[in-house]
Amino acid sequence: GLSNAGVVSPNEGGGVHTRAHGGWLNGILPKRTEGADIRAGKTIDQYAADKLGADTALRSLELTTESNYQVGNCENGYSCAYRNSTSWLTPTTPLPYERDPRVVFQRLFGDGGSVEARLAQMKTDRSILDSVTDSIHRLERKVGAQDRAAVDEYLQSIRAIERRIQRTEETNTTTPLPAVDQPAGVPDDYEEHVGLLQDMLVLAFQADITRVSCMQMARETSGRTYPNIGVPEAHHTVSHHQQDPHNIAQYTKISQYQMSLFAKLVEKMKNTPDGDGTLLDQAILLQGAGMGDGDQHTPYNLPITLMGGGCGQLAGNRHLVYEMHTPFMNLGLTLLEKVGVKVDRISDSTGPLTGV
Repeated sequence: GLSNAGVVSPNEGGGVHTRAHGGWLNGILPKRTEGADIRAGKTIDQYAADKLGADTALRSLELTTESNYQVGNCENGYSCAYRNSTSWLTPTTPLPYERDPRVVFQRLFGDGGSVEARLAQMKTDRSILDSVTDSIHRLERKVGAQDRAAVDEYLQSIRAIERRIQRTEETNTTTPLPAVDQPAGVPDDYEEHVGLLQDMLVLAFQADITRVSCMQMARETSGRTYPNIGVPEAHHTVSHHQQDPHNIAQYTKISQYQMSLFAKLVEKMKNTPDGDGTLLDQAILLQGAGMGDGDQHTPYNLPITLMGGGCGQLAGNRHLVYEMHTPFMNLGLTLLEKVGVKVDRISDSTGPLTGV
């Protein structure tokens, strides 16, 4: 089975949930710190975004069903930043996840989904960038050589954003969107919340606003309960089942329920035309978790699902079994290779997987 041995730290004791979460998509052991000096590793989605997000309005889109206001020490001296994000732009930059479907909608489409509304939003964005660029140029004339290098790097980032806005202006004038109402906010109902975030994700892909996204269904140590499926206990509580039949049954219900919600995303993408096929035909969806055994806290034999055609590069309806402790990051290299991104090594990876 695929394993994330890179997040294992026999000398650090507690913090297993944080390490599994912060290291899931990079295979890197997060630095134990409560302060701002956090460090993990660039994640596979962001390697993909280097290429796929270069010319889209949003480099990537990060979504979550969980509140992300936690700060400070979340577990045994580990910063809450490792729990709030599974997507890292750089080893020191976790990307913020958005929980509110209304905020996501406005970020994607402004106050409306029409072409005019999107162009108005881009005009505002361009005006802000122009103002920032002018200020930076004035600053550049006042700083020394060392600081000027940092300013130049920041300017390069702004120019990359300008290029994405320019391309989006060119394409969005001819890309009609289906009529869609702006969400009111965060629903009280979990399933409705998941569904709205999925709708935003599909619309973003459909309009080519982004080509890379991560969606967090639940964070490590989630205290969410699921009374709608007969599970009044907290998710994390029943994951520590200790072989108790009742807890195992409840844990299984939650896992099956969350997979059924993932299946709804798959169905939505399958029913969305794109080119000569559907969004699902063009996409690669990776679904999984950072632990293979929540009771024992082990990142081995991870539960991983791949869906989508990957533009003809993935064959479905298969159950692939690899030797125990095969690096999960080998799959990361494989998926990156399929989207045209060459990375020699990520964490403990030994090379792309065969047969995917």
